[in-house]
Amino acid sequence: MKKDIKVNVEHITRVEGHGNIVIDIKNGRIKELRLEIVESPRFYEAFIRGRRYDEVQHIMSRICGICAVSHTSASLKAVESAMGIQITKQSALLRKLAFHGEVIQSHILHLYFLVIPDFFNVGSIVPLASSRPDVVRRGLRLKKLANEICSIVAGRHIHPISLFPGGVTHLPKVSELKALKKRLEDSFEDLDATLELFRSFRVPQFSKKREFISMKEDGEYAFYSGDIYSSRKYSRKPKDYKKVIKESIVPYSTAKHAAAKKGPYMVGALARVNNNFKQLSKRARDAAKGLGITTYPYNPFMNNAAQLAEVYHCVEDAIKIIDRLISEGLRKEELKKPKKHGTGVGIVEAPRGILFHEYAIDKNGIVTEANCIIPTAQNLGIIEDDMRNFIPSILHKTREDITRDVESLVRAYDPCISCSTHIMDVRFED
Repeated sequence: MKKDIKVNVEHITRVEGHGNIVIDIKNGRIKELRLEIVESPRFYEAFIRGRRYDEVQHIMSRICGICAVSHTSASLKAVESAMGIQITKQSALLRKLAFHGEVIQSHILHLYFLVIPDFFNVGSIVPLASSRPDVVRRGLRLKKLANEICSIVAGRHIHPISLFPGGVTHLPKVSELKALKKRLEDSFEDLDATLELFRSFRVPQFSKKREFISMKEDGEYAFYSGDIYSSRKYSRKPKDYKKVIKESIVPYSTAKHAAAKKGPYMVGALARVNNNFKQLSKRARDAAKGLGITTYPYNPFMNNAAQLAEVYHCVEDAIKIIDRLISEGLRKEELKKPKKHGTGVGIVEAPRGILFHEYAIDKNGIVTEANCIIPTAQNLGIIEDDMRNFIPSILHKTREDITRDVESLVRAYDPCISCSTHIMDVRFED
């Protein structure tokens, strides 16, 4: 369709952070298209240079208030890799339990408070508090439960304080874990209602083949540990992440872009579900199928469905972890001590995708170099690619509808823009 349209969205709504959309279409052709990240650059890699190894995870958790457990976990794994620290099975289980709490709260926040307004054709969750209070209350209940998981295990629900190099410094009470298990079991009623609600929504039809990159591990659905895996059927060890991912700077963004050998790729819930579908719990697989996820869907709008499937999985796995912790008996453990120094890489699957932390630590336990690659930064290239391919299919619509649809596409990725702005290499000279 030969059409002239200009779209200029200043500050995309219902995403974390600040981003703009600039689109210029002349005679039906896209002349200009940019997803501008306009957050101020953040200097976390510079902040931790010169800091002790056991301070780093508390600093890096401040990268994000939503994915604080993810950044803490990746930071801890990088430190422990660099310093030869091997944590116990109990510490690993407690960390995974806290991780599940974060994934649940992040996904529920996105689905209920950022995405659902699109389907009800309202600007925010606020009008729904009057028109659909049942929906809002359900979202609040699920998010509160997730926050309590993090609080009980990690010391507080934002910026954990009990996750430490060499282990975990706080043990939850058995009574707390039993009460938490009961609440998790009861949450399936709200999850089933959420599933039915999302089944009633019409998902925009758009599909373009892409590469999905996530973690993968034998024996379990990979959130906390595993190797780097691509839907193009190759895998790499965490230490070799730079052989997979190449970062670049674009002039209109304070966040770097990333590409694999074949170009832009997608990370996040849809990438994980596609790459690890058989390792999802039964309820999660059933939920995914019920929402239309079958064999490698390439529609980025299905990322929302994948997030809901993962919530089911996290709830089920959290129950299993609690049962194991109680049956094996919680024991007070000393933190494991460093055995060496050097460079280490820590990777985890943050709610929005695979997250990389790499640190160099000297013989005095001081960080000398740091590098982080954030999930949203990895998705920026494929989001722009999707916008470029999606827009021609909606050119028959009004400018207002085109703007709304493009914003919804960006929102489907659940971008965490503040996290992504790690562009500057700042060094402080004496």
